[in-house]
Amino acid sequence: MSISPVSQTPERPIHHPLASTKVETFHTETVRKVAESVAAHPVVVVGMAWNPHCPRAVRALEAAGHKVEYLEFGNYLTGWRERLAIKLWSGWPSYPQVFVKGQLIGGADQAEAAIKSGELTKLLG
Repeated sequence: MSISPVSQTPERPIHHPLASTKVETFHTETVRKVAESVAAHPVVVVGMAWNPHCPRAVRALEAAGHKVEYLEFGNYLTGWRERLAIKLWSGWPSYPQVFVKGQLIGGADQAEAAIKSGELTKLLG
């Protein structure tokens, strides 16, 4: 299974071939788990313990009536390599990472804004 970045953009390319190789082989099981979950569930939040924005995103999405698949990877002291691999894959620099219908929409602030504007409902069809 080839794992491709969800949101690699021209503004965030991986230029050096050695960097590309490292990213493609860095914690592939973790990235595969996230990619499979994103493909299988309409709303996925990837987070970490101790970060108050992760449960805030989940609460906002659930309060808006959406079932959330939540994946948690470590805390501020553990799991940083796995979280780094996810960041490299998604292109998003922080947690939580909120995916809707396979698309990264951002973090808790972006999820709340999408709920408020009605954009989340549009994305979910």
